[in-house]
Amino acid sequence: MLDYISLAPFALIALLATLYHLKYRVVKTPSSPTLPRDSKHPLPETSDTFTYPQITPCTKPLIEMKPMPYRPFRWGDYHVTMGIKTISSDHWIEVDNQFSTYHKIRTDRVAERGSQLVQTLPADEKVPVSGADAARELADELCEYLSRRYPNVYTVERDVHGSGGWYGEGRIVRITVLPVNATYDLRTEDPMKVAGLLVQDDLAIMLEGTDGVYYLRAGAIIVPGFWRLTDKIGMSLDEIHFSGRVPQYPTKLQTSMNRFFQRLTCDKFIQRNNYHFAVAKDPKQAGGSFDKRDPYELAWAENMVGAEDAFQAGTGLGVQEGEASGGHGSGRMHIDPDWISLRQERQSLRRLPRTRGIVFTVRTYLEPVSSIAQEVGVPGRMASAIRSWPEDVAEYKSRDRFQHGLLPYLDQKHAEQIAAGLLEEGEKPKTDYPF
Repeated sequence: MLDYISLAPFALIALLATLYHLKYRVVKTPSSPTLPRDSKHPLPETSDTFTYPQITPCTKPLIEMKPMPYRPFRWGDYHVTMGIKTISSDHWIEVDNQFSTYHKIRTDRVAERGSQLVQTLPADEKVPVSGADAARELADELCEYLSRRYPNVYTVERDVHGSGGWYGEGRIVRITVLPVNATYDLRTEDPMKVAGLLVQDDLAIMLEGTDGVYYLRAGAIIVPGFWRLTDKIGMSLDEIHFSGRVPQYPTKLQTSMNRFFQRLTCDKFIQRNNYHFAVAKDPKQAGGSFDKRDPYELAWAENMVGAEDAFQAGTGLGVQEGEASGGHGSGRMHIDPDWISLRQERQSLRRLPRTRGIVFTVRTYLEPVSSIAQEVGVPGRMASAIRSWPEDVAEYKSRDRFQHGLLPYLDQKHAEQIAAGLLEEGEKPKTDYPF
């Protein structure tokens, strides 16, 4: 027994090492640029080596991948927090059976609006890593990840004579998105544009400046709804939030968010969720201005905030000065529950191992409230959440413009569920946030 006990630690170490190498492979990556820094925070880690995780393939046919049923609202009091959680690398990017619809909208938008939606900034004295380099790394990372995670959706071609890919393989030079029959050549095409068309998410890359502050230096912001890349590109993390008038940012978010960006390591994948409500144009009322390609205004919430080119930066879903009521503007809106949607975002953050940029992905889900309200417990929980918003949050989310139509509808649906015996009076079913 003594001999067994004395050898046990060595056996355990050997077992752990074996399990580790089954899960991960370590690859050599080019050293990152040496950044001049006057920040007291060290770089989160060196990038001489980075451990790429093994990605679990999802072989389910795309048609069977339903959108994730996120319901990121709670009963009772509303609290402003970062609301982040760590996720597996397998879940960095989600794709689903709405991919073709999103891809069509995104492709058309990029063709029509070009650099208004996709931009990279060059390196300069303030930020010595170029946005183009970070965009190139992001495109490479997405191609590697997507082709391994969703092999029935993405196929790739590699440089068989070189290296630069994951696990020492040849670098990916071409990727095909099978459901939409679209092929992108990473050797010749804009990597930021390619990255933005590979996924259903909008993408932003924050790079650290010599002052230790993170700046938005590259992005493919294609379906943002109510903000524009041209208004935010080049801004610091704080400037982005201050200019957007994010409620309680200085008191509840600023310190923790800046600290989080400084400390995020390459092996961590982070998720957060948030939500708004958006009222799209009722085709019976809209006449010739109704866009059949994008009926629920995924790309731009024109009915809420007005024309994209006339948008006043910093107003979000709030009031657009000088505009008429009834559609966008300061007045109450005509509400048909079939045309008011829960507009929610599933966001992820991760650090790129070479350029050290932090990638922010934003997948927007739009679901008609009339559909969600059929789920047991949801209309009551949704109404409770809306009523719990503090005044600054309510103003930011434009509650006054839709609550007169939405809240009575939700209350009615909640009462119907109680009458049908699906809920007890006063019952608040437990949920697993953000579902």
